[in-house]
Amino acid sequence: MRNLLNIAVEAALDAGKHIMEIYSSGDFNLQLKGDGSPLTRADLASHQAILKHLESTGIPVLSEEGRSISHPERASWTKLWIIDPIDGTKEFIKRNGEFTVNIALVENGIPIMGVVYVPAKRVLFTGSSGGEDAHAARVLGGEDGWSADDWLRAGLSIPTEIKNRPFTVVVSRSHMSSATDDYIKELKGIYGQIETISTGSSLKLCMVAAGEADCYPRFAPTMEWDTAAGHAVCLAAGCDVLNWESKEPLTYNREDLINPWFLACGPGMAGNQSK
Repeated sequence: MRNLLNIAVEAALDAGKHIMEIYSSGDFNLQLKGDGSPLTRADLASHQAILKHLESTGIPVLSEEGRSISHPERASWTKLWIIDPIDGTKEFIKRNGEFTVNIALVENGIPIMGVVYVPAKRVLFTGSSGGEDAHAARVLGGEDGWSADDWLRAGLSIPTEIKNRPFTVVVSRSHMSSATDDYIKELKGIYGQIETISTGSSLKLCMVAAGEADCYPRFAPTMEWDTAAGHAVCLAAGCDVLNWESKEPLTYNREDLINPWFLACGPGMAGNQSK
């Protein structure tokens, strides 16, 4: 598991290097996919960089930029990588730094390891679950030339306790919905003062894992590659990511790669949720 985590971190760092070279150049070669979502040459460069590292593991890969693999083929995969070369391409185009590289290892539908790298901010989140060995960490401000081992050694365990903050909800910067607004109103009736933070990409899941937010309601479409890595970090940090309708844990490598509505929440909050 440690070796696979090292490889995933190396892949994320290499992808981040390619992304930032293009980010700095401003030459994005912006295109629109068939579903209307944006695609830049940074997405493709990151995709290729990640595949180069993961191919040595012999574990199949499901990527946003390689989504055409049929479910009958994927259904035989008990273990797979789920990656998003750039999560938050809209944030990349806006140049606000709130985009991530997402790499998750999924086994039997459960994300057991995740790496989320924020190249514009030089922040790395990692999480791996293995019973009592579950561990989540964050590195703030890694240095040039650091190896994957250096980044992992610099990680500080999360979540961290933040005292005297109000109940905090993190929401999407680019994909808010009326259902989310209604849920926040319900939370105000329960917790009183509520702080709402808007941010992009899988950073929202990582904020819950880090203890900076109590929950992240996502009542709008996402794809499996948007959430798998952040979900793994949440699980390793003792948090939950639940299918909103069933209240069961969100699972992966489903026939339909579009996620249902979900709620990511900190330790203890899941038991308080009702339909």
